[in-house]
This record gives sequence, C-alpha cells and structure tokens, in this order.
Amino acid sequence: MARILLIDDDAHLAAPLASYFARFDCVLDSASRPSEGLAKLRAESYDAAILDVMLPEMDGFALCREIRKESDIPIVMLTARGDVMDRVVGLELGADDYLPKPFEPRELVARVQTILRRQRTAPAQPASAQRRVFEGLAIDLDKREVLRLGERVELTGTEFELLALLAGEPGKVFSRDDILNRLRGHEADLYTRAVDIVVSRLRKKLEPLDCIKTLRNAGYALAVGKG
Repeated sequence: MARILLIDDDAHLAAPLASYFARFDCVLDSASRPSEGLAKLRAESYDAAILDVMLPEMDGFALCREIRKESDIPIVMLTARGDVMDRVVGLELGADDYLPKPFEPRELVARVQTILRRQRTAPAQPASAQRRVFEGLAIDLDKREVLRLGERVELTGTEFELLALLAGEPGKVFSRDDILNRLRGHEADLYTRAVDIVVSRLRKKLEPLDCIKTLRNAGYALAVGKG
C-alpha cells in the first residue's frame, strides 16, 4: 500500500482526498504547513509527495527545492492557476508532474499511480544489463545509482528514467514525443517544453561530462563512448 504525503493548507481538502485515495489502496497523510511536511518527510517513509504552490511559510516552489536537497521522492505540484510558468518552474526545481486546480480527484490519483508505477515496475533486465558503463559514466539500473567520474549523482526519478532510456540505446535519437510517451505514461496537459527542462537539469548534474546531444528538430541522444 502506497503512502502519500499531501502538503496543502486547505483544511477542506485533506479529509475527502484521503477517503478517495483509500479506494485505490493509497494512504494519504497530510500537513497544512511546509515545516510540518518537512518534519514528516524526515521522520517517516513516503512513496510520493503532493505540494500545493500557495502555502504559508514558503511557497510550494521553495518547498520543492528544500525537499530536493534531501530526497528524490516523486513530487506532484498543484498549481492554482495552471499557469505554464508555474509548471515550468516546478519542473525546473525537480517536480515530476503537475496538476492545475481545481482538479478531479481521479486524475490526481492517476498521476500519482503513473509515477509510482514508473518507479516500481522497471522492465526486467538480464543481470549483465543491470550496469551500463560509459566513459566517465556508470549507471546501475538495479540500485538506481549513477556515478559521474566516480562520484555518485543524486537524480530525481524522472531524471534517472530519462538517462536510463537514452543509455539503453546509445546513439539513438529519441524525439520529445517518444520521451514523453515512454516516461510519463499519459498525454494530458503535456508539452514538449517539459522534456527540455528535464534534459537541462540532467545535463547540469552530469557536468563536466557532455554526453547528451541535441539534434535540432529531432530530439536527444546519449553520445558517449563505452567504458
């Protein structure tokens, strides 16, 4: 049974959402303030977090940044206006998905389930394929661990899945639509800018390696020699 933490100061939202999530074998815990949510994330084990953008103490973007300093837990952002800029900022900070308010509870459940399914049910790989080694880069699919020049790199779930996808077929060009369809699992409210943001985050974390190439009007490819 998945455990989800909702951080939202709307007192009328938590209880009905918890009841709805329970129908899908998910336990939804809640916190009304960022400080309370951070304390719960540090003290307990959760499978995903849902953050509202409009919060007391700090907004959801600042909260997402704080969480990412300590954890790669999947994060869904709730944006009050559904603004494109809200979505872009959230994704740049490391959120895995977003949903504009007001929303249907079933869609929120579906978004969370998609993220959890993507993390938990990776395709079976033969033992020899669990570790992919390139020049300066090593990817352990079983441990979900990435080493850059011998040092471990902390990636979010989406960043890791993108790198694993590209590393599965080095040199192959994946279009933005290919990446969206393979990694996100649904097409609602998706836009190609989201892929560019995740690629940009991943590139920055892999510096000084320059192994993700952009092919104009085509997509992205892993261009690095075998280790």
